[in-house]
Amino acid sequence: MPTVYVTAPESVAAELAETLVDERLAACVNAVGCQSTYRWEGEVITDDETILLIKTTDEGYDRLAERIEELHPYDVPCLERFDEAEMADSFGAWIAESID
Repeated sequence: MPTVYVTAPESVAAELAETLVDERLAACVNAVGCQSTYRWEGEVITDDETILLIKTTDEGYDRLAERIEELHPYDVPCLERFDEAEMADSFGAWIAESID
């Protein structure tokens, strides 16, 4: 089951997380504050952002990624998929039953 890594502006991260869980695209979203430094349109920019670690299923990933693209305010959102090699059976079962 994948965990999806997304960064978002602090101002929209909580609403994005709640929407994904409410729409049953994510079982859980962990939010961690961070400072990101990146190049955009020829300039180096440093912003406060929130890392969202989103738990979903293999079957739900494409719909989740599509919805993030729709909702995210960035032209090019950071959207990375990590596939777990192992997880507790009970946690995997909970994720599976939380996703439509």
